[in-house]
Amino acid sequence: MHSLPTPPTEAELRWKPAIATVSLGVAHLHSITAKLAAAAQNGQEGLELFHDDIAQFAQTLRGQATDALSARSDREYEIDAAHAIRDLCAERGLRILALQPFRHYEGLIDRAQHAQRLDELRHWVELCKVLGDSLFILIPSSFLDKAEITGDRDQLVDDLGEAADIAFPVRIAYEALAWGTYVNTWEACWDIVRRADRPNLGICLDTFNIAARVWADPTNSSGRVSGNADADLHKSMERLVREVDPHRVMMVQLADGERVDPQEAFLTVPGLPTLLSWSRNARLFPCEEERGGYLPIREVADACLNRLGYEGWVSMEVFSRTLQSDDPLVPSEHAARASRSWQRFLEMVETDLEGQKI
Repeated sequence: MHSLPTPPTEAELRWKPAIATVSLGVAHLHSITAKLAAAAQNGQEGLELFHDDIAQFAQTLRGQATDALSARSDREYEIDAAHAIRDLCAERGLRILALQPFRHYEGLIDRAQHAQRLDELRHWVELCKVLGDSLFILIPSSFLDKAEITGDRDQLVDDLGEAADIAFPVRIAYEALAWGTYVNTWEACWDIVRRADRPNLGICLDTFNIAARVWADPTNSSGRVSGNADADLHKSMERLVREVDPHRVMMVQLADGERVDPQEAFLTVPGLPTLLSWSRNARLFPCEEERGGYLPIREVADACLNRLGYEGWVSMEVFSRTLQSDDPLVPSEHAARASRSWQRFLEMVETDLEGQKI
């Protein structure tokens, strides 16, 4: 006698798992084909495609081209790469959700440089149209030096609105990086998105960036900022639930942070913000406390998912020094970690959902 299949939980119905390709290996060491295979074999359904993977695949295609085709531009080869990646994803049942990161765009003081970034954005829009339906381009907040960008909020609003107008109907998601020069909180990011007021412009919420900015300090022996970190985070999450329109949230990204030795060399790279160095080297998948995860992502995720009422794709976005190895098993090992993490995460949020019904 066959048993009936287990019905999906509420969490499984509301959220679908995705992963960033950068979380499966670095582009120059691990091929996009290996990453796609690892993602599909470990239950991921959606992908945040990093442009580095397209550019690397395009260079591979250029290397295979005949002399007659060698004069084609890098952009033309990237379009070819996008077609090929789309087909590879279709064969594996994967959906491309986003192309990212379109870095250092908003607030440029040099407006000729701004025009160059808009020209590049138009190319990214063409890539998105090839890669699939309903993709968005993710623009992280700029962390250029203050000599290169302005913090004038009106200018930032105008720049994001202009990007959305050029990209339409392709969507634009703006994300606050914890080390952003001027925009480093979800509050500032949301204010810009709200004021720009374009139908194809929204916000991306990231558990690492939110917690890292308000709560964490990897250079402190406690791993957290001094003072009222818990209270400040709680107040911020209350504001998020109260103020953000869930329909304007294009994705929620999940990542924890590793508790590291405050004297760790990678925390003090000249010219790089500490939080950026920490992020590049020591993110973890959620619910990996055995590997040193310690950020309060449960509270952040509860606000961004449960309490806000967001439904849709939830992506693992993990950068780590463990991805820098040339070991060919890196993609499969990290995809397996992401799969285990997703199951633990579903159990955690399902518990929170049940608790809120009591």
